[in-house]
Amino acid sequence: MRRGHGHEHRQPRAFNRLWHQEMADEINDDLSTGMFPQVKKKPAKTVRHESRRGRILSTILVIVLCALLGFGYATQLRNSQSSYATLSEDELVRLLDETSTQIDSLEQQKTQLSEQLKSIKSAADKQKEVERIAKENEESSGILSGRLAAQGKGVVITVGQRESHIPASMMFTLIEELRNAGAEAMEFNGVRVVTSTAFVDTQSGVSCDGRSLTPPYTIKVIGDPSALQNAVQIAGGVGSQLRVKHGAAVSVVQSDSVQIDAVRQPSDYKYAKTVE
Repeated sequence: MRRGHGHEHRQPRAFNRLWHQEMADEINDDLSTGMFPQVKKKPAKTVRHESRRGRILSTILVIVLCALLGFGYATQLRNSQSSYATLSEDELVRLLDETSTQIDSLEQQKTQLSEQLKSIKSAADKQKEVERIAKENEESSGILSGRLAAQGKGVVITVGQRESHIPASMMFTLIEELRNAGAEAMEFNGVRVVTSTAFVDTQSGVSCDGRSLTPPYTIKVIGDPSALQNAVQIAGGVGSQLRVKHGAAVSVVQSDSVQIDAVRQPSDYKYAKTVE
């Protein structure tokens, strides 16, 4: 009987030791690590909430960007349409003619380059053919840059000053209209006109690339005579503006042989160099 009673008293002691051991394990498993702060995990529900909020903000941002892009495109399209809507019928016709002329010029250049390529491929002595084509291209570039004299079909334009002073801006507009019409070479009162040519007002006329010139002005132009004349004489064009706004006398004469003798010396470039 005593033995049985002693055994019953040992069971609660074992239970107490087991309970104390579990408590110690829980304390050891705590996230506290000495002097370092305890790091606690965020609840899963809060993480899901933050993720959902981020997706909503991203969606709103994408919608706003798409709306801005659509607004910009619509504004650009409206401005483009309005710019053409303000042009007169004569201005639209002139714009169409200039565009057609530029397209024809690009097609001619494409055809010329294709023919040169075929000529090189079919030539027995390819090096000799390349040198011949290079010489032809050098002559063409010499005419365009003003280094060489030129002769060919074109027009001779005379602008006489009657009442008011003709501003340099009108002369510049005249040159630009001729370029758009396909002018290949130009001479303004003995000055060769190139891409860098500038016009400045003076008391007695205009200054063209530093040379003081007085009216009447004579412009020799090589190119398609009909296109060049139409660029000046078209209703509402630069010829009409010279007559109406400045009282100038403007005449355009077509010729099968326009001689341009004025030349320009090649420029010395400081930064640009020829590619070898």
